[in-house]
Amino acid sequence: MVKNRYLGIFIILLFAGISFSCKNKVKANSIAPDFVLLDLKNRPVSLKDYKGKLVLLDFWATWCYACRMSIPELIDLQKRYKEKGLCILSISLDSPEYVTNEELLKFKKMMGINYRILRANMKVINDYFDDEKPVIPTMFVIDRDGRIKAKIIGFNPVALREILRRLLDDY
Repeated sequence: MVKNRYLGIFIILLFAGISFSCKNKVKANSIAPDFVLLDLKNRPVSLKDYKGKLVLLDFWATWCYACRMSIPELIDLQKRYKEKGLCILSISLDSPEYVTNEELLKFKKMMGINYRILRANMKVINDYFDDEKPVIPTMFVIDRDGRIKAKIIGFNPVALREILRRLLDDY
């Protein structure tokens, strides 16, 4: 039983690990595509606003179980590394027709989310996923110079913490 559990964890880590697609225009060390998205109070937010910060872009949705599992981890990371310049920008793929901004604000409060939630548009999805269908959660780690350092597909807190530790320790 224990061996099967560890095998399952290994398989999950193997498939949910760090990845870069060859056909995707977003590659390791490439400049992260800029965007202007609206937050839940309809204020525009640009990636350029976070130049000089370490940015974690989290593509997610409220209906996604793995995304919900990642929220406590992201809350902890934001608390732990905010003073070192970490900024988490959470990009919701929820359809505004089905999940309104007011409902997302309630969800944010209920979950204790301490980072900014933005609404996705087709441009940001195309810029970050190109021809691929978005798999969520997918997280992009963007360094202080605006370069993509990692793309993590799935909820992989071990890989995420290691990447952030390495980038924050180098600062």
